[in-house]
Amino acid sequence: MTGVSLLIPITLSTMAIVLLAPILPALLQDYAAVPGHEYWVPMILTVPALCVALLSPVAGVLGDRFGRRKLLLWAFVGYAIVGVAPVFLTDLVAILISRVGVGVAEALIMVLTTTMIGDYFHGPARDKWLAGQTAAASLSALVFFNLGGQLGRFGWRAPFWVYGSALIMLALVLLFTWEPTAADGQERSGEAEQAGERAAFPWARLLGIMAITVYGSVLFYTVQIQAGRGLAGLGLRDPGQIGFLTSLASIGVPLGTFLYSRVGHAQVARLLLGEFALLMLGFALMSRAVTATPFLIGCFINQTGAGLLLPTLLVWAMDGLPFGIRARAAGLWTGAFSIGQFLCPVVVTFAGELTRGLTGAFGALSVAAGLGAVAALAVALRGRGGRAHLVGAKMHG
Repeated sequence: MTGVSLLIPITLSTMAIVLLAPILPALLQDYAAVPGHEYWVPMILTVPALCVALLSPVAGVLGDRFGRRKLLLWAFVGYAIVGVAPVFLTDLVAILISRVGVGVAEALIMVLTTTMIGDYFHGPARDKWLAGQTAAASLSALVFFNLGGQLGRFGWRAPFWVYGSALIMLALVLLFTWEPTAADGQERSGEAEQAGERAAFPWARLLGIMAITVYGSVLFYTVQIQAGRGLAGLGLRDPGQIGFLTSLASIGVPLGTFLYSRVGHAQVARLLLGEFALLMLGFALMSRAVTATPFLIGCFINQTGAGLLLPTLLVWAMDGLPFGIRARAAGLWTGAFSIGQFLCPVVVTFAGELTRGLTGAFGALSVAAGLGAVAALAVALRGRGGRAHLVGAKMHG
């Protein structure tokens, strides 16, 4: 239950964006009179990611300095309060401010739960629970797409009530966790952990991983944010139907996470090659679709690659980090991933303006994913990078 209580909160990061994706067309319509609404309204979904990107390193420093558990408990309370706030707000600026509050709480929750998994577990068990986080996020996306679509039939405000579920997660963490110490999850001999405590912070290794994470995160979130718009452009209008169909396509994410559990021991460059190739193929099919069925097939293929990509990046980043720097490193990686989440709608909108709209943007992202696959192939052919490192030397812990 300790592991489970730390898996479930990761769904709050998915909730922050996926729950609201089916109501995005309704939000755009309701605030159509606001200048620049085509940019500002999608920010309701993604401004929490910007806050996570900016504040995750700070959350990591706080977690290393002041402890993990107390901060996490207060973050749940804050998330529930500001998450429900848009039910009662009408001004777009006020809603965006409340979403900033969601992002602050989300930064603490994401960083501290990931760090505590690293504290409590080590070796293969740590990898299992970290990959389990991505599986929980993936499976929750299926629920939130449908839940957001069904609640959206009662108006775009209704889905925001779901943010109150953070209080249930507060109770689980309160019951089944304790304040971690360096002894939790430490190697049996203790020698590796002690050596890790004396090691310098692995900036070179983490910066390389973070750069790839930002790039991959933009590709990861495109379908989750833009699939509703894509289906609406193909003639679908009912939020419930859009949410249901998008959730079907998103089954690819937990499938990809399951596949990672079978192939995650492989060289990172080879994993990234396959993942970027699946993303490229999915985007290509989406860009050429003229009906919903081929569009959803492309989404499914894309999301399978996305489901493989997230645990690859997370396990790679967290491998071998000692207790004293684990929260800071988790904060930096979380920040990088969230930068990509925030940039995703901006990149898609900009690419659409340069091409032929949303379908053109999907085509441009197919090319971008293809470039990622080529880069990974080049590294794989040189035989560089083991399971836990691709840029820089592996830090053993």
